[in-house]
Amino acid sequence: MAMSLAHVAALAAGAHDAADPTKLMLMPFLALAVVWGADRSWTRAHTLLVIAIALSWLGDGAGPLFAWLPTVPMMLLFFGLAHLCYLWLFWRVLPERRVPLWALGYAVWYVALLAVLWPSLGALLVPVAVYGLVLGATAVGAARCHPLIAWGGLFFLASDSVLAFRLFMPEALPDWSSPLVMATYCLGQGLIAAGVVVSARRLRTRAVDDAAMVEKAHA
Repeated sequence: MAMSLAHVAALAAGAHDAADPTKLMLMPFLALAVVWGADRSWTRAHTLLVIAIALSWLGDGAGPLFAWLPTVPMMLLFFGLAHLCYLWLFWRVLPERRVPLWALGYAVWYVALLAVLWPSLGALLVPVAVYGLVLGATAVGAARCHPLIAWGGLFFLASDSVLAFRLFMPEALPDWSSPLVMATYCLGQGLIAAGVVVSARRLRTRAVDDAAMVEKAHA
């Protein structure tokens, strides 16, 4: 939390010398928090979450870490892979309910975003369209999970939406949209991580209780 606040504050102040290194520290600190929160009860959900966080870190650092490659395609690649981990988590490992009706609004978001950005995407039209589908599916999947995850998916979607306008229609947004991207991104990732840790703990507790009931029934 403190690192996220420091990074967003540095962006808001225009202190890019401080913002750049703190950006690369966001996901490692989040991964450490997940390891601490697992409390010696490591599950497949924790593994998928940490892999997604690591891939997100590569996406955050696409510019400095892969300076010889085009930044935006590398960002799309690594964040796309991170979202595939989230898709597996939300659709296969941690779902608690069916897709709620309100999540259908994400389909409206996808169509509207592509319609507005279409003239500005150029050669990146197909990659952005595919990434948008993956991002939308992640948000819909998050809506099936713990409320913390559902809110995290919404904020992550909001962050990438603002970022898309900053990348492809920068003239349409004010300067303060830069810290807004990172504030919603940090909030989204943090809520998702917290929700996964809570949900994994619930599943483990339920499994232990079920095992105890079975053992008691056979006693």
